[in-house]
Amino acid sequence: MSLLSYLIAIICVVGIASGQILFKLTANEFHKSGSFFDYKTFILLFSALALYGVTTIAWIWVLQKIELGRAYPLMALAFVLVPLGSHFILGERFQVQYFVGVLIIIIGILVAVKS
Repeated sequence: MSLLSYLIAIICVVGIASGQILFKLTANEFHKSGSFFDYKTFILLFSALALYGVTTIAWIWVLQKIELGRAYPLMALAFVLVPLGSHFILGERFQVQYFVGVLIIIIGILVAVKS
């Protein structure tokens, strides 16, 4: 288990979270245009799918280096990153309870990865 493997795993999580934001932006544009073939909608959708594709290939590399049981808990970071991204990029709001949940998730990730 190398530090590089964990770094790539974290990059995969950021990629997955970013893909979710791109999917939401795609949904917003689709709502406006009514067509997936609208230029902006299509570019956003293609970008999200391409990011997911690249991230999936990188994740397969990670799984060659790290046991699934140790790598997969890192994916829970997406539950932290997506709402943060939705707040800063999309202007969505979340409740104070969100921060409690984030703390619990982070503690869980640390316990799982260190075990």
